[in-house]
Amino acid sequence: MAKKMTSLDDLYIDLLKDLYNAENQLIKALPKMAKAAHSSDLRNAFEEHLEQTKHQVERIERIFSDQGNGGPKGKKCVGMEGIIEEGKELMKENIEKDVLDAGLIAAAQRAEHYEIAGYGAARTWADMLGHHEAAHLLQETLEEESAANEKLTQIAMGHVNIEAR
Repeated sequence: MAKKMTSLDDLYIDLLKDLYNAENQLIKALPKMAKAAHSSDLRNAFEEHLEQTKHQVERIERIFSDQGNGGPKGKKCVGMEGIIEEGKELMKENIEKDVLDAGLIAAAQRAEHYEIAGYGAARTWADMLGHHEAAHLLQETLEEESAANEKLTQIAMGHVNIEAR
C-alpha cells in the first residue's frame, strides 16, 4: 500500500513523479508520431519537442536531486497513457494523410494541455513550499509546453486543417 499523503509537499512530490512518467512515455511516443506525420513541419515539430522533452525529464531529475526526495520513479501516469493510447488508435485507422496530420496535432495538443495543467500546479506548489529553484525550472518547462502547443496551433491553422477539409 502506498504511503498516505498528508501534506501539500507529499502531493507535490507525487505530481512530479506523475509528470516524470508522463514525459518518459512521450519520449517513446513522439518518434512514432513524427514517423506517422506527412507534413514536414509537423514532423519537425514532433522531433524538436522530443529533444525538449528529454531536457524536461532532466529538470525533474534535478529537482529530485536538489531536494533530496529520493528518485522520481515509481508512479505511472495513467492520464498520459490514455492520451497516448488514443493517438495510437488514430495511427492504426484507415485515414487519409492530411486528415491523419490534423488528428495527430489534436492528439499532441491533448498531451500538451495535460502537461500544462500539471506543470502549472507543480510550479505553484513548489513556489508555495519555498522550492524557488524548482519553481523556476518548472516554469521553464511550462513555457516550453505552451510554446509547443502554440506551434501546433500555427501548423494546424497554417495548412494542415485546410488540407484535411
